[in-house]
Amino acid sequence: MDDFQPGGAVRTTAYVAAVSRARAAWADLLPDEPVRLAKGTSNLFRRREDVTGPRLRLDGLTGVFDLDEEAGTALVGGLTTYEQLVEELLPRGWMPLVVPQLRTITIGGAVVGLGIESTSFRNGLPHESVLEADVLTGTGEVLTARAGGAHRDLLRALANSYGTLGYCLGLVIELEPTSRYVVLKHVRVSDLTALVEVISTVMAQREHEGEQVDFVDGVVFSGTEAYLTLGRWAETTEGIGIPSDYGGQQIYYRSIQHRRTDVLTAKDYLWRWDTDWFWCSRAFGAQQPRIRRLWPRRLRRSDVYWKMMAFEQRHGVVERLQRWRGRPEEERVVQDVEIPLERTAEFLTWFLTSLPIQPLWICPVRLRGEQIWPLYPMEPGQDYVNVGFWSAVPIEPGAERGAVNAAIEAKVRELGGHKGLYSTATYDEETFRQLYGGDEYARVKARYDPDGRFPTLYDKVVRAR
Repeated sequence: MDDFQPGGAVRTTAYVAAVSRARAAWADLLPDEPVRLAKGTSNLFRRREDVTGPRLRLDGLTGVFDLDEEAGTALVGGLTTYEQLVEELLPRGWMPLVVPQLRTITIGGAVVGLGIESTSFRNGLPHESVLEADVLTGTGEVLTARAGGAHRDLLRALANSYGTLGYCLGLVIELEPTSRYVVLKHVRVSDLTALVEVISTVMAQREHEGEQVDFVDGVVFSGTEAYLTLGRWAETTEGIGIPSDYGGQQIYYRSIQHRRTDVLTAKDYLWRWDTDWFWCSRAFGAQQPRIRRLWPRRLRRSDVYWKMMAFEQRHGVVERLQRWRGRPEEERVVQDVEIPLERTAEFLTWFLTSLPIQPLWICPVRLRGEQIWPLYPMEPGQDYVNVGFWSAVPIEPGAERGAVNAAIEAKVRELGGHKGLYSTATYDEETFRQLYGGDEYARVKARYDPDGRFPTLYDKVVRAR
């Protein structure tokens, strides 16, 4: 049986002890209590009901417990942030196959909640590089899920399950070797159809104008101004220039409009979007030169902005001020969607003409293999483009809150795409079931959480339970 095997090759003494503490923490919970995880950070953007009572602590399940450089794999704690992973792995010349943009995303969170970045056009999504997952299930058991094993159904269903099937205590993941620098080329495109054509060529050939491409993402500023950023590994900056620093006064996304080429250290490249939370730091004044000079560098990071946003969400200070000024209420539109490549220009055109939100982040993605992941069923062999947009729009007179998000969901579905679930979702239960796992999710849920210790996926992401 694929049960947890503490004598396994990479299960170190420290890791086995941390798993034992997790089991003990579970045993301390009352059997009829809803289970909530104690985490110091979050990257979710949906409201949740307040839950009283103790939370499950999984202390010690962070960091790299074992690194097999010959195999290019590592055993890592499920609550390890990507910031910690990069700190531990990059000096040794390794990184996970996909490193999401924000420092405090945990690897367990990226597996059960999806993640994406500029290597996703060749490396897919984080859950695809998981060889084994030790999962604390709703029965209190710790089970090792691996392809071809007794719990392969659990491994397949983890992606996009958002902790409704169990918590990833540890993961054996594939790694890739790194270089010291990333050299960038910003390619401007003035037509959205042409943008899609460039993306298609780069994804097919993994090169552009004779140069290798290791990283691809981009920014759409308008229907006539978009940039595809192409990166490649480099061991030296000789003949290239001095690496840029976007953790200080300069702002990365603005550089894209003004520079055709650039170079960053590997670490600075991985966190280029975190310093200003893409461009969302402007909502807090952090891009105003005078404020930026006074804002400590160590506090220019996404988790600081997220805490500020969460405070506003709880207390509504700005919202009350807006009402006092007579300004309309706003609907938050914070989403990432995957659109088939051939329909991407259509989606971007619809979005830019329908909503006053700019810029948009784009990131090409293709699944690595032939496996279909039932809770987020992208088609193997199909090229997609992730489109990210994070803002708010005024609620029109007579319109209901949530109408804009519902319209986006409908458009994404019409175009054969998928929507991530880290933020507002408005689907009815039957539509949601069809899109996110259906009968297969129900079977896995019944097997690994028969007593309903965790909420269902619909309850968690739509009903905010």
